[in-house]
Amino acid sequence: QVQLVESGGGLVQPGGSLRLSCAASGRAFSINAMAWYRQAPGKERELVATITSAGDTKYADSLKGRFTISRDNAKNTVYLQMNSLKPEDTAVYYCNAVISVYLGGRWYGPSNYWGQGTQVTVSS
Repeated sequence: QVQLVESGGGLVQPGGSLRLSCAASGRAFSINAMAWYRQAPGKERELVATITSAGDTKYADSLKGRFTISRDNAKNTVYLQMNSLKPEDTAVYYCNAVISVYLGGRWYGPSNYWGQGTQVTVSS
């Protein structure tokens, strides 16, 4: 009933910037925390950043100062601004959201929802 759709990935040179977006769509839902994860080839998926519905943020220690997570609650959208990109930032980036769904007169969840992923490649 709820879908997360990411956009904004692509190829960028080292030192460049990208802004990822992830929009949630569906009927009658409420979003709690949202987050970005990434998975590089041959590596496990890792947490990049989280943001609560109140706007409180947390980052992976290695990414503080370069990446910024934000959200627009009116648009059900979370963003990831990535600056000073490095080749080691190359990965598939996934949006995650904790969502409750209203169906048939009651709330269900919260449950974890994932986007399909967007490829970010940092290379010269």
